[in-house]
Amino acid sequence: MARRFVTRSLPLLLLGLILLPAQAEVRLHHLFTDHMVLQRDKAVPVWGWADDGEEVTVEFRGRTERTRARHGRWQVKLGKLHAGGPDDLKVTGRNQLVVHDVLVGEVWIASGQSNMEWPMRASDNPLPDIVGASNPQLRLFTVPKLKSLTPVNDVEASWQETGPTSVTNFSAVAYYFGRYLQNELRVPVGIIHTSWGGSPAEVWMSDRVLLGDRTYKREILDTHTDQMRGYTEAKAKFEEEQAEAKQAGRAFDKKAPDAPYWRPTELYNGMIAPLLPCAIQGAIWYQGESNADRAHQYRNLFADMIRNWRTDWDQGEFTFLLVQLAPFKEIKDQPAESTWAELREAQTLATQRLKNVGMAVITDVGDEKDIHPRWKRPVGERLGQAARHIAYGQEVLPSGPVFRKLAVKGHNAIVHFDNVGQGLFGGPRSDIRSRPVTTQQAALTYNLQTGTLETPLVGFSIAGADRKFVWADAKIVGDTVVVSSPQVPKPAAVRFGWADFPVVNLFGRPGPGLPPLPASPFRSDDWSMITAPKK
Repeated sequence: MARRFVTRSLPLLLLGLILLPAQAEVRLHHLFTDHMVLQRDKAVPVWGWADDGEEVTVEFRGRTERTRARHGRWQVKLGKLHAGGPDDLKVTGRNQLVVHDVLVGEVWIASGQSNMEWPMRASDNPLPDIVGASNPQLRLFTVPKLKSLTPVNDVEASWQETGPTSVTNFSAVAYYFGRYLQNELRVPVGIIHTSWGGSPAEVWMSDRVLLGDRTYKREILDTHTDQMRGYTEAKAKFEEEQAEAKQAGRAFDKKAPDAPYWRPTELYNGMIAPLLPCAIQGAIWYQGESNADRAHQYRNLFADMIRNWRTDWDQGEFTFLLVQLAPFKEIKDQPAESTWAELREAQTLATQRLKNVGMAVITDVGDEKDIHPRWKRPVGERLGQAARHIAYGQEVLPSGPVFRKLAVKGHNAIVHFDNVGQGLFGGPRSDIRSRPVTTQQAALTYNLQTGTLETPLVGFSIAGADRKFVWADAKIVGDTVVVSSPQVPKPAAVRFGWADFPVVNLFGRPGPGLPPLPASPFRSDDWSMITAPKK
């Protein structure tokens, strides 16, 4: 009787086992892998997934934090950590995970478009730096490219130790930035690289921000909707004509319509959202080329993108450092309006409107014929110098000379600057594409200035009330530049480097042992905006 009961009940027993809910193992977010870097001196979130109600224990450096999973997710915060390591991070639930070789130091996000994505192997003379890249105190993480209509919560990637193999295809700007910081701070540094060539700023922003602004909804979201509608209609017509031609036996060589390549928010969803709420020190950003024809819009859009990231990271007004657009396109013989100059101005406005925002100026490392200039080392190192000042409070200049005000005296327009350091000087022209200015070149120019020779300044233009700009004579007087032209007896405005490819040579000397830094292009007027929306 008992035997028959067991035999008849076995299928039901097996079915019951199949229907029992599977107990999932505790999982960690993929930012927590061997060789990772945790941010020092901040509360550090550690998170992952487990069954609802499951207790999860996280152990690190003798500290223990416990929590229970809710809605399938768990998170703890480690208290402020001092720099150092390596150590192991242990996570225990029904199973146990151990992350080995964990360092604590400085963690930075590196994002933007192609000039941030540009790999070491394609930069200027990369072989010596690639071969000598081994550094156990510098760790790299690359976020896989992913477009998504909704925010995703994880990434399929892992941390890597710095070495020739891991550096070869890594972002050159991000690598040089990280290497510079690690050398200067003498603590571990981790760089999380997340960029995509050609991407406009709005794809790195959330739906919440774009939908919450009527201008962005109209100019960005509604415009994209209209583009998609037009594409859908054109595609349907194309397919109909193609089918008719096939049925009639006619040749059909019409090109299929192209779909809009970028959808607003899709890279934020796929490549920023999955990093939240990772503890970081700040972000570096190299982008703007894809928004250059909308510089007027970028004045607010870029600042709002920074605010967007800061709000969603919920770590205060963390340091945000950007790279000003490099010189590109045809060199003009006469002063002219410029969309790229307007974009650089929009970038500069972000540094003035927001706290803890800095900018690396790179007018001396552009290429007239290449939107991807190969000199990435000075870009990364200038970002690093800005970080030393803004993020770490060190007494170094964050940038080269920056326009402060214009004073007119007779036929002279006198330009006053901030960030002059130990003085202004005229260096090599930016249209001589050899190398960034070196400390030795700066010293030579300075010696000439204090003797009997002067280096003529280029790149300044001047206008009167008629708003017609002409090239101007410019000379350094103390910490100012005096600008004049016999064609403009009564100056009203001065511009410097106002061009797609600015031919300029004004630099500042930051101090002993630091390379010269170029002055930022500017205009003292607000007379025109060729990228402003039509009313």
